[in-house]
Amino acid sequence: MRRLLLSILLMLLVAAPSAENFAGSQRPIPPGLHEGEKRINAPLDPPVFSPGKNIDLARLNDEAAELARLSAAIPAQVNQVNRGQIPKDLAERLKRIEKLAKHLRSEINP
Repeated sequence: MRRLLLSILLMLLVAAPSAENFAGSQRPIPPGLHEGEKRINAPLDPPVFSPGKNIDLARLNDEAAELARLSAAIPAQVNQVNRGQIPKDLAERLKRIEKLAKHLRSEINP
């Protein structure tokens, strides 16, 4: 029994390298594979820097201050809505907050 196992093991060891060569010879490398690998591994181009537009910092600071002032009053007005009282200017304030936020976002992230 031991001899049988040893002979099978020996046959497998002898046949394994030839099987790899046989399998490698059956699968030809497709044309363009090496070129594709070169393109994938090629270094990336550096990002292009665009100077962007000039930002008016004083105006941005004024708008940010107005946005903070308007948004600070919202919780008190929401409490009034919970009690059944709807402030007249709540919708206008929320629209102004939205407009200021959109403008600030567009100035900061062009």
